[in-house]
Amino acid sequence: MPRMEVYLVGGAVRDRLLGLAVRERDWVVVGAEPEALQRAGYRPVGREFPVFLHPETHEEYALARLERKVGPGYRGFVTEFSPQVTLEEDLRRRDLTINAIAQRENGELVDPFGGRRDLEARVLRHVSDAFIEDPVRVLRVARFAARFKPQGFTVASETLDKMREIVRAGEMDALVPERVWQETERALGCDHPEVFFEVLRDCGALGAVFPELEALFGVPQPPKWHPELDTGVHTLLALEQAVRLGAPLSVRFATLVHDLGKACTPRERWPSHHGHEESGVALIEKLCQRLKVPAALRELAVLVARFHGKVHRALELRASTVLELFEAADAFRRSERFNELLLACEADARGRTGLEDRDYPQRAYLSRLRETAAGAVLDPAEIRQRRGAEIGAAIRAKRLSVLEAVKGRLE
Repeated sequence: MPRMEVYLVGGAVRDRLLGLAVRERDWVVVGAEPEALQRAGYRPVGREFPVFLHPETHEEYALARLERKVGPGYRGFVTEFSPQVTLEEDLRRRDLTINAIAQRENGELVDPFGGRRDLEARVLRHVSDAFIEDPVRVLRVARFAARFKPQGFTVASETLDKMREIVRAGEMDALVPERVWQETERALGCDHPEVFFEVLRDCGALGAVFPELEALFGVPQPPKWHPELDTGVHTLLALEQAVRLGAPLSVRFATLVHDLGKACTPRERWPSHHGHEESGVALIEKLCQRLKVPAALRELAVLVARFHGKVHRALELRASTVLELFEAADAFRRSERFNELLLACEADARGRTGLEDRDYPQRAYLSRLRETAAGAVLDPAEIRQRRGAEIGAAIRAKRLSVLEAVKGRLE
């Protein structure tokens, strides 16, 4: 019977070697049966293969295992585990060499696939040919490229070739929506989320998982307003600016999809895209439904798509049009969401080559107008004189009057 051994594996080892903060620790157990861990007080939590929580630290301990491909997608595997599975066999099934380094309890590293070498070279490289068996790895590699962009990591050319092979085999179609969104959400939280989409495009996967985004590349825009010309390029530039502005996930997602409607413009109308705001709404709804994007993110994305053109023209709008914008965006009841709408619009405006540092006064202007109009309320005597809809109409009239006065002073 093999002797039971425990190794620290994966991200904890990788991040420590990179000098980064270790977020969580995962362990692999070699030479043990599930019953041995249960007798030691470990709590089983794995559904498809034996994973246990430590009785004190609650960290995950997984039995060393093998996987055999039997069907399409990332669920098409049969998992095999036994005390005879070696550490090297377990590490061989992992995605990247930098994630296939183990550490013994005494601190000694076990690195059979050159992970330390690739860490030093700043290369994301697949471990073995088994890489092509799991389409999730395409998303994971793209996410790691986004996450480790500040450290200078790039994807190895041979790994990109493997990713293209996965795409050509149609394996991306087998991904479940929840997993696609999970990886996308994590990528959007990185400092360079645009890299996630660039890598997916490089390997041909963007069209499989985000056809609405792929369709934007090659669609021209008026050079007067968009020196970068290409709508897809602009989208990723705007996403970069959203990060630069410290935008939360909701704003980053809304920025990513704000121009989807431009892919619907007939070629004969290029580079103009009149009406793209509204045509993009249906595409956003479809994308969010397909990937099961949270409702709050979908709602903000729809608002940004629908109103970003009007926000950009805010300084030219009449007071009545500004009030209509506030009402349509529910700005008085949901002021925080309205502020996120304005932030996404600023990211859009800055996401243009050479215009990244241009002032965007529309954001402060509309924010001030909204705050002022929100304070326009009826006193008790005015309320007593009216009933039902009359009250709402009076409040609206007062808000309009205030907006006209404030606009006059600001202009």
